[in-house]
Amino acid sequence: MPMKTVTHLNFRGDARAALEFYRAVSGGDLAVVTYKDAGAVQDPAEADQVMWGQVVAANGFHVMAYDAPAQVPWDRGENAFFVSLRGESADEVTACWEKLSEGAVVARPLGPAPWAALYGMLTDRFGVTWVVDVVGGGNG
Repeated sequence: MPMKTVTHLNFRGDARAALEFYRAVSGGDLAVVTYKDAGAVQDPAEADQVMWGQVVAANGFHVMAYDAPAQVPWDRGENAFFVSLRGESADEVTACWEKLSEGAVVARPLGPAPWAALYGMLTDRFGVTWVVDVVGGGNG
C-alpha cells in the first residue's frame, strides 16, 4: 500500500482562508472539518475553526492545514508546518513511527484517535514535527 508525505500547515485562525487561497491557486478540491464538526470543541470561540482541512488537485498539488487551538503553543516562525505521514496499513505506519521516534520527543504516542485507527505526533531528532496516521478507520 502506498504511503505519502504532505506538508501540513499550521495557523492560528487563518486556516480556512489559507486553504481557500490554495484552492484558487491550484484549482483543487477543498475539504474542511471544524472542531464543532468533529465534536472536539475545547473553546467555544474556536468551534468553527479548522481542525483538519486539505486541498487536493488532480495535478498532484496537496496541502493540509489546521488552526492550532489557543492552548497549543504556536509561533509562525517556529512551528508553521508539520510533515504529515499517512498510510493505509497499521503495520507500515507503525514501522515508520518506530524509526522516526528514535531520539524524538513524542507529543502524542501512536494510538487510536476519534478520526483515525492510529495517530501520533512527534518531533524527530532533527527538529521536524511529524503527524503520523492511518487513513480512515476512526473510532468515533
